[in-house]
Amino acid sequence: MSSLTSWLSHEKPREKLLTNGPASLSDSELLAIFLRTGIKGKNVVELSRETLKHFGGLKQLFLADLHSFCEFKGLGEAKYVQLQACLEMSHRHLAEELASKNVIENPSQIKTYVQNRLMQKNNEVFAAVFLDNQHRILAYEELFTGTINASSVHPRVVVQRALKHNAAAMIVAHNHPSGICNPSQSDLDITQLLKQALNLMDIRLLDHLIVASHKVISLAEQNQI
Repeated sequence: MSSLTSWLSHEKPREKLLTNGPASLSDSELLAIFLRTGIKGKNVVELSRETLKHFGGLKQLFLADLHSFCEFKGLGEAKYVQLQACLEMSHRHLAEELASKNVIENPSQIKTYVQNRLMQKNNEVFAAVFLDNQHRILAYEELFTGTINASSVHPRVVVQRALKHNAAAMIVAHNHPSGICNPSQSDLDITQLLKQALNLMDIRLLDHLIVASHKVISLAEQNQI
């Protein structure tokens, strides 16, 4: 183990971030800044590397429940709470970024927003983004959990929530925890059912996004809507 104080300034994560920006840091360096301190026998960068190796990467670390998180030496309840707060702040920041924008004119941002919300889920989750007539976000809701198919996603419920928000349009999304992003036949079927049900209420279904790990598929871009 080497003491972090003996490192050259440009090698230390904090100084590297200040000089070159956060994108220049590795996952372990970013985590080291979050952890702040190491433990006996390990500096903070070594601890962060071991943490990521133990959990299998940032995604699995973010997914860890309180018990699993706290079991790893060097972590604890306080850091778990801080991490969850950071994740929620990032979600809300993206929501605020999109709130005043036409999301159809910013497709990469809505993809990132939905991806950040769903990529950490262990189970399939079906969500809806409700939009006004200028395609600005009114609300985001996670409506169904479990295997996403025509029997588990109820168009009547989706329409009811859209009417409650006085939505003029919608984007729906769900995740594939398997990491396989290709749409299934069930995905295509429920998309058409929802489109038909929403059309009766003069609400446009603009897209159905499928999130799998670090990739997002748009059915609209594939001409599947």
